[in-house]
Amino acid sequence: MSGKIVTGLTPSQTVGPFFAYGLVSNGTYAWPDAFSHDLVTPDASGERIRVVGNVYDGDGAAIPDAMLEIWQADSQGRFNDPRDTRGGSNTSFKGFGRTGTSAQGGYGFETIKPGGVPGLDGKLQAPHILMAVFARGLLLHLYTRIYFDGEAANDTDAVLAQVPPDRRATLIARRDADGAYRFDIHLQGDNETVFFDV
Repeated sequence: MSGKIVTGLTPSQTVGPFFAYGLVSNGTYAWPDAFSHDLVTPDASGERIRVVGNVYDGDGAAIPDAMLEIWQADSQGRFNDPRDTRGGSNTSFKGFGRTGTSAQGGYGFETIKPGGVPGLDGKLQAPHILMAVFARGLLLHLYTRIYFDGEAANDTDAVLAQVPPDRRATLIARRDADGAYRFDIHLQGDNETVFFDV
């Protein structure tokens, strides 16, 4: 042993990603189907929408093995949660979905456009979807929000107002020519998506 001390940065380590287990909802791992990329139930009311996009790393390369979770209110702004005491939803819409990215880093969700939900001050927030991003290199998952282009309520949303004006566009999903809402996620770089501490 030379006794030489090595200083400097050490490489980061992660365990995974091992997301396959969390993405198999077809009974392969002996649990009932609890989640999907398709949140729409036959009895759900409201505008059916698609949210699509890609996940990119700091160099702009697609991430083929990320996992995304979304959770949201129904079209009346109610969550499928016992703590939401404003009157339960009369549908089987759960408001939770999960999907992995494709080899090209793409993802997609079929869902219902959410209604506005009350903020801590009691004022309605703009319609939005909450998202968690799990990916290689992340020891903790990231949280963001998907807002919708053209919503007047975006101008008065208390959370969106805390985001610097030049960064707000990273939280706005825009309509594609085919009608889907496009929301690309950039983990780092010039177009880095705004992520929230929760």
